[in-house]
Amino acid sequence: MTADPQLKTLIKILIGTAWLDGQIQPEEREYLHRVVKEKGMADEPDIQPLLYEFRPVKPEECYGWVKEFLGNQPTTESCQQLIEAISGLIYSDGTVANEEARLLTNLQLLDPSHESKEPKESTILKAVRDLYRRWVSSLDN
Repeated sequence: MTADPQLKTLIKILIGTAWLDGQIQPEEREYLHRVVKEKGMADEPDIQPLLYEFRPVKPEECYGWVKEFLGNQPTTESCQQLIEAISGLIYSDGTVANEEARLLTNLQLLDPSHESKEPKESTILKAVRDLYRRWVSSLDN
C-alpha cells in the first residue's frame, strides 16, 4: 500500500521544521517519532533517513516541501492544517526559535483568509500566544 503523498510531505515538513534552528531537540525527536508511528509512516523509505537524522534538512528544503504541500493556490484549510501540525512540534520542546516563528508567520501570511483589518503582526502574535497558552495548559493537566 502506498502512503498518502500529502501526508508524507507533511511529515517531511515537520522534520524540516525541527531542523530550522540547526538541531533537533530531544522533545522534538520524541514528538516526531510518535507522529510518524501514529500515521503509519515509520517504514517509508524517504522518511526514515530524515526521521533518524542520517542527514540534516536545510531550511530551503523545508520551505520547498511547504510550497509543495500548499500548491500555487493555498487554501485556508491547508494553511491551518499546516500551522496546527507545525505548532504541535514547535511547542513540544517549550521554546520557539526565531526560525520556527518565522515559518509560522509566513504560513499565516499565505492563508487567504488572513486579509483582516488588524495589522498582520498583532494577528500573528495573538495566534502564537494562543498556541503557547494551550501548550502551557496541557502541561498543567
